[in-house]
Amino acid sequence: MGVGRRLRTAALTTAGAVLFSSVSVSSSASWAVAATAPAAASAVAVTTATSGTSAVPGISGVSGTAVTPGTASAGSGFAAPGKTLKLGAKGAAVKTLQSRLAALGYLPGRIDGRYGGATLAAVWAFQKVNGIRPTSTVARRTWTALEAPRAPRVLVTRGKPTRVEVDLTKQVMVLYAGGAVKLVSHISSGSGIAYCETATWQGRTQRFCGNARTPTGDYKTTWRRDGWHVSYLGQLYNPIFFNGGIAFHGALSVPLAPASHGCVRLPMHVAEVLPGLLGTGVPVHVRGRFVR
Repeated sequence: MGVGRRLRTAALTTAGAVLFSSVSVSSSASWAVAATAPAAASAVAVTTATSGTSAVPGISGVSGTAVTPGTASAGSGFAAPGKTLKLGAKGAAVKTLQSRLAALGYLPGRIDGRYGGATLAAVWAFQKVNGIRPTSTVARRTWTALEAPRAPRVLVTRGKPTRVEVDLTKQVMVLYAGGAVKLVSHISSGSGIAYCETATWQGRTQRFCGNARTPTGDYKTTWRRDGWHVSYLGQLYNPIFFNGGIAFHGALSVPLAPASHGCVRLPMHVAEVLPGLLGTGVPVHVRGRFVR
């Protein structure tokens, strides 16, 4: 079954994994960001949309109005509708939620008034940054936080203006460009559980064992691949490597708890956009520890 069909037909579950069924993925897709990077952010590759509407879900606004991630603030005059929203909801309140999340740097998928898997991942990321237990329900506490949001906690106070910070404790990734928050995403890092798996690799059956851990430390982005990349431990979508074989990559399952072999899993729609924002040689700082 093709990747696009698999994503359209996948079932979304909130108890463990999120399958982003609303996203159709093509390795040849062309994505444009309706924003211009600051001069200090030369390490980040950002393209400007040539048409009136950006093609990036969660970054473009409605009717050709571009929303630049990370530009909204507590004093932006945002007034929450206050309506309780659950997964699967539709309507104007959902569109308001999506637009607000996108303006704050959280990618909610297409701003279409439909509360699906991509919007759920953005809600989770926002709730975690704002000290709210992640849930699919957007109620009073989340709406209040959207009116006066916290900025993500800075992990490296003297870091480069353009960098990536991975908070293993909260399970979020933050991309800074020119010293400002450009993108915040929900992630799932290494499970911390030892593994032994048998796989066919390089023409023969082999057994691979290791500790599924995402090491903390300071790294830089290195090589990358477009589309699905096959490794001996599975498939990675649009991987961007930063520590040997450890990469940021899209995955069909991005649960709330760490679950990978060591890579940083991203929602598929975020992994589609990230290569256009994150260049080679950009510092990556991994900090914290997830407590189950």
